[in-house]
Amino acid sequence: MNENRDEIIELIMYEVGKTKKDATGELDRTIEYIDQTFEEAKKIAENIIGPDVHGIKNKFGHFMRVAKGVGVSISPFNYPINLAMSKIIPALVMGNTVVYKPATNGSLLGAFVGQLTIDILPNGVFNTVTGRGSEIGDEIITNKEIDFVSFTGSTRIGQRILEICPSKDVVLELGGKDPAIILDNSDLNFVADNIISGGLSYSGQRCTAIKSIITTNEIADELAPIVIKKVEDLKVGSPLDDAFITPLVTEAAAKYVGTLIEDAKAKGGKVLTGDRIERNLVYPTIIDNVTRDMELFDEEPFGPLIPIIRVKDFDEAIEIANNSQYGLQASLFGKDEDELYKLAMKINTGSVNINSRSQRSPDIFPFIGIRNSGFGVQGIIDALYSTTRVKGIVVNKK
Repeated sequence: MNENRDEIIELIMYEVGKTKKDATGELDRTIEYIDQTFEEAKKIAENIIGPDVHGIKNKFGHFMRVAKGVGVSISPFNYPINLAMSKIIPALVMGNTVVYKPATNGSLLGAFVGQLTIDILPNGVFNTVTGRGSEIGDEIITNKEIDFVSFTGSTRIGQRILEICPSKDVVLELGGKDPAIILDNSDLNFVADNIISGGLSYSGQRCTAIKSIITTNEIADELAPIVIKKVEDLKVGSPLDDAFITPLVTEAAAKYVGTLIEDAKAKGGKVLTGDRIERNLVYPTIIDNVTRDMELFDEEPFGPLIPIIRVKDFDEAIEIANNSQYGLQASLFGKDEDELYKLAMKINTGSVNINSRSQRSPDIFPFIGIRNSGFGVQGIIDALYSTTRVKGIVVNKK
């Protein structure tokens, strides 16, 4: 990949609308992921159980991890190389063969990177298939030769995969509605910076983006003007001009964000900034006084749109987080780490970040989604294990 850096970075920029900085960062992270995966694979130990263990007599057991067989890796548009390789490399390293289906919006990059992989492997070990998932997806994943599936994408498609593949091993990384819960002793300027970077980078097109601000009236009144000022200072435009807010991947995606904005406004939501859409370019929008009857309360916009949800106390904030259809991550902000840790234990999501925005990295950490946010565990070590099964050979002694 280092030898093809310029081509890969350019494809990421032009095909999925990332800035050069973000495209370069994704490529560098992917290369690091690959290197770490090789190192972690070397540490996977076999288990030898002989007569001197647990009082076992007349038996010798050799238990190891072996490849599951043929895997399907389906990657999304938003991290077209990182989330592709985070599925492909662990599977290949552990001895599987792979069928790779890149996102339709990102298939040029998928085909290019796929060819790089094909060129260095024996024939048939790695295979790339492009096309619309709605047309070829079911046929690929239900094929009798497929042993396991790893998918990152929408909750709707993930649920479809579980429905039609009940007998296959499946790992799903789906949507999120990651809340930022702000306590009354927080550094609000620090919180606002995390909301901007966590909620609006890559125009919010990330499952781990902060997708709601949950706090009390007093804190919301202080925090909102700080956030608005920072939002209105963001550069909006083309990724080629190094803008912070760039067009969404399709006009349909922008239209959906618009419907969430209009629904919130119609039901009493107060637009603090934004509410401007030009084709697929959505200006960053903050809506205050978002309530449970609004679609934005628990739907994922996958765009630069963040609601402020006001609560009477932090028990209500935790209740909102726990009753969401999603359960990917949450963020807690405050000064007392002991208090934050106790609150984190009450939040029912895959991960809780203390004094930081929600995020996927570092890749060695397990990456977990519950409820409609996922099925199974990702991260380098868990990805290696998920592409294998345990096999035992037992020798019986007379």
